[in-house]
Amino acid sequence: MLENADIAKNRKIPMCQDTGMVVAFVEIGQEVKIVDGFIEDAINEGVRQAYTEALLRKSVVADPVLNRENTKDNTPAVIHYIMKPGDELKIMVAAKGFGSENMSQLKMLKPADGIEGVKDFVLKVVEEAGPNPCPPIVVGVGIGSSFDKVGFLAKKAVMRDMDTKNSDPRYAALEEELLDKINKLGIGPQGYGGRGTCLSVMIETYPTHIAGLPVAVNINCHATRHREVTF
Repeated sequence: MLENADIAKNRKIPMCQDTGMVVAFVEIGQEVKIVDGFIEDAINEGVRQAYTEALLRKSVVADPVLNRENTKDNTPAVIHYIMKPGDELKIMVAAKGFGSENMSQLKMLKPADGIEGVKDFVLKVVEEAGPNPCPPIVVGVGIGSSFDKVGFLAKKAVMRDMDTKNSDPRYAALEEELLDKINKLGIGPQGYGGRGTCLSVMIETYPTHIAGLPVAVNINCHATRHREVTF
């Protein structure tokens, strides 16, 4: 795996044949004005150029079930818009492979399940995934909000820099605890055993309803490919 990473770096080629579906997080300052076109068209054009000119594998199908015809340029991207104060525009782009994406899960826990229920669910998801997401993995956990947003929180979490911790020391401690428990599962790199199952666990939270405890786990392989730029 290390040799493969070195070859990819030195030859400037993908380290995996699955060059993913593009996920973009667009943070727009409320004072920003986009001119000369629609930002979504611009992002998709960037994806189109990247995947055709760099000869990356095109993996997106236009219809998910009835007619799975390839779009032949890896568009459209999945785009999340986040409004912010100020006059900056930040775009983070990730190439999310589906060997790991397919191992992700979401569950609507009961509030009575509490923190132990959250821990048990995260460990269950990773253990069931086993070698399939090409460990060592990166695990993003979303907790709270609603059914539709908790998955977004998990995806946002998994795209953080791996050396960052949750700003709340309680959740930072939970990240460390889960990382230790995951690495004690014995799955290991590529499923061959050992403690190198997970590189990082990152948690994002949001307020939720008194009757709910949504939890989502988004898994990424060790190739957590993303880049951001601020204008």
